[in-house]
Amino acid sequence: MTEKTFVYLNRKAPYGSVYALESLEVVLIGAAFEQNVKLIFIDDGVYQLTKGQKTDGIGMKNFSPTFSALGDYDVNQIYVDEQSLKDRGLTMDDLQALTYEDEDDDWAEKNSMHLVNREQIAELIGDADVLLNF
Repeated sequence: MTEKTFVYLNRKAPYGSVYALESLEVVLIGAAFEQNVKLIFIDDGVYQLTKGQKTDGIGMKNFSPTFSALGDYDVNQIYVDEQSLKDRGLTMDDLQALTYEDEDDDWAEKNSMHLVNREQIAELIGDADVLLNF
């Protein structure tokens, strides 16, 4: 039996709806069951990964630090849409640094995030066995 690929498409801003937090929770649960997980951040979803989020003024818990745990769950295929960043005046430097330890390379710390274009996103989605859209 071949391993299925689960692609999680994150389109929504981190706060103002349950989508971003629900996606993160489902990803962590799936990864705990050793699913092959790929995360794509597109449109306002790129805001989920921004550094220094402060939620005091909106009365919601800041869950953004939880993204740093993804590497511990072997979630190291995180794709960020280049056009979405550009449209929002952001660069990869504005995003959290998400890493994992590569057991095949003497536990070297490596970058989990990949800047991709829309063509590459279409390929990732096309190769998915399961697509979850948040």
